[in-house]
Amino acid sequence: MKLQALAIAGPTASGKTGLALAIAAHLKDQGGAEIISVDSALVFKGMNIGTAKPTAQELAAVPHHLIDIRDPLNAYSAAEFALDALACVEDIRSRGKTPILVGGTMLYFKALMEGLNDMPGADQAIRASIQVEAEKFGWPALHVLLSQVDPLTAARIAPADSQRISRALEVFRISGRPLSSFHQINLAPSEASASKASHSTALQWANVPLLSLEPIDRSWLHKRIEQRFDDMLSHGFLDEVRVLRARGDLTPDLPAMRCVGYRQAWEALEGTLPMSELRDRGVFATRQLAKRQITWLRNLPQRTVLEADRQDILKQALTWVEGRLSEA
Repeated sequence: MKLQALAIAGPTASGKTGLALAIAAHLKDQGGAEIISVDSALVFKGMNIGTAKPTAQELAAVPHHLIDIRDPLNAYSAAEFALDALACVEDIRSRGKTPILVGGTMLYFKALMEGLNDMPGADQAIRASIQVEAEKFGWPALHVLLSQVDPLTAARIAPADSQRISRALEVFRISGRPLSSFHQINLAPSEASASKASHSTALQWANVPLLSLEPIDRSWLHKRIEQRFDDMLSHGFLDEVRVLRARGDLTPDLPAMRCVGYRQAWEALEGTLPMSELRDRGVFATRQLAKRQITWLRNLPQRTVLEADRQDILKQALTWVEGRLSEA
């Protein structure tokens, strides 16, 4: 096996950051390691508390990449991530270090490892028309409509998930193709490099061992999600969102502001969500995100599962790392 990088994935609040830092410290005497964030929220500047961004001390302990690289006003696509992450991997390896891909944005992993067709960008007019339809008929009705044109995507989306229903219908109306078709590209490297429709990447799952943190006891994860959200609130999360809203150029429709937690906080500050419901709504949305992440992971047969709630998780993880390095 030609080891290109190590990957650590898992649902939110499963302990990915701490484990990655421990692995990087372990590899310090073996050339060293650097972390590449695979997280669609950590790319945004000024969004620290609500994204559980690594602390200044953690960032100083191990070099991190693809964090704080984009203003919240500007979107960051999976295709852009794939190109940026590949450049990071090549740079880290050229310096004799081990790249560690860490995060829970599964579409980013898929884009980097398998490639994605160029997906249509946002069309504000179409998006607005979909919003009008939703206000008239309701999101469950639009979910039914989506199931008629893109059953694969509809099966993965809850009937009330307005953000994802809207995006899937938007893509279909722009391109005439279901969103799922853009996620099913799996070209061989030679084919990918010959196709303008795909972002060619040099990474392959076979050369990037994936450690998947999946708790056996789902209640363990739920408690950690609740604790994290409570910690966010006690450490000034609402003030962070107030600062973002005060800029005047951000709207709740932007990808950055649709991140879990930020969307609910924005609504609470706007008055469309009772402040008394913020905590429960935020926790629920985060649980739903974790559920989707686990579903994605279970569809990756090449992963190695590590029980996130086991006591000897670090020992098990380091044994896995040493095993992968010895195979390289």
